[in-house]
Amino acid sequence: MKKGLSLFVSLILCAVCLFSAQAISTESIMEKESEICSHLLTLPAPTVGSIGGEWMVLGLARSNRLPESFSESYYANVQSYVKAIGSAKLHRSKSTENARVILALTAIGKNPLNVDGYDLLHPLADFDFVKKQGVNGPIWTLLALDSFQYEIPIDLNVKHQTTREGLIDHILDNQCSDGGWDLNGESANPDLTGMAIQALAPYYSSNEKVRLAVDKALELISANQNNDGSFLGSGENTPESCAQIITALSALNIDCNSDSRFIKNNRSIADSLMSFSVNCGFVHTMGGGYNQMSTEQGYYALVAYNRMLHCKNPLYDMTDLSVKGDIDSDGKATIDDATLIQRYLADLADFSRLQKKLSDLYSDDRITIDDVTWLQRKLAG
Repeated sequence: MKKGLSLFVSLILCAVCLFSAQAISTESIMEKESEICSHLLTLPAPTVGSIGGEWMVLGLARSNRLPESFSESYYANVQSYVKAIGSAKLHRSKSTENARVILALTAIGKNPLNVDGYDLLHPLADFDFVKKQGVNGPIWTLLALDSFQYEIPIDLNVKHQTTREGLIDHILDNQCSDGGWDLNGESANPDLTGMAIQALAPYYSSNEKVRLAVDKALELISANQNNDGSFLGSGENTPESCAQIITALSALNIDCNSDSRFIKNNRSIADSLMSFSVNCGFVHTMGGGYNQMSTEQGYYALVAYNRMLHCKNPLYDMTDLSVKGDIDSDGKATIDDATLIQRYLADLADFSRLQKKLSDLYSDDRITIDDVTWLQRKLAG
């Protein structure tokens, strides 16, 4: 009898634990996003920098909550910053400085090809410059270039010209044997692994090598996830690791809060991120106080997740800032645009990468007469 009672009590306790450890609700995640947003909007206008700068701009802009006053103040700060440097190259060895500003400017609808006469994309044409930071440089350069399907500038004076194929190959070549990525190329770091997946995500469906590499990385992420849903980065649990993985999975349209591969002991990655929650943001390590860097990264991860849930473009795919079908960039899709697509299909016109993206109205990675028909039918009501 005692044995039976003990078993019954154990089952009840297990049920209670199971219930209390369920993945966090979507409503709680969205409430946290709104809470952080409200807090960020009380801070001083963003400046150029990895804290209080581009990541805050990116998160607010991609959640459609960036006030015009913040946008204009940030752009004015970028202009002053570039003028003070007197060069399109924002750092002598860190290409990520250019990439980060390009992403933020794109998010607010500003042109990074002409910031008071400086083309911030031009330094990224030098592949040797891009690689100075290790694999981190190519990762963020690819993210910046693909954010608006920018054409890579041609620089005849550099030793090695940057190409998208070169960037992808470099990232793939630097994948660790365990399936992840790390600055030293030894064993996976969750933050950098998440970033690499984010950069490779647009090529997952069309590039077999990318698909195999990303699938291997996803297996590693699942295997290395702790029982509380977290990941060990540099020997400690941090919200930044969760944020990068959430952003990566969202770019692949994978729900980090429901996909069984990324739930351990009924704890999802979102659960782990939220465990670092404090008023208005996140801490960097358990027991610490509010941390601005952790808050900004955690915020844009929540924005990325929200966008995925609502079937919007991934965080870094900002081609949604253009009108789908607007091939001639006049701000609207018209019959003239349908005619341009027909001319392209007949080899009578060349399209930029952005024009090709905007012509793919079915989002099936190809342009056919069906896209023309779709646009014509839409225009006809």
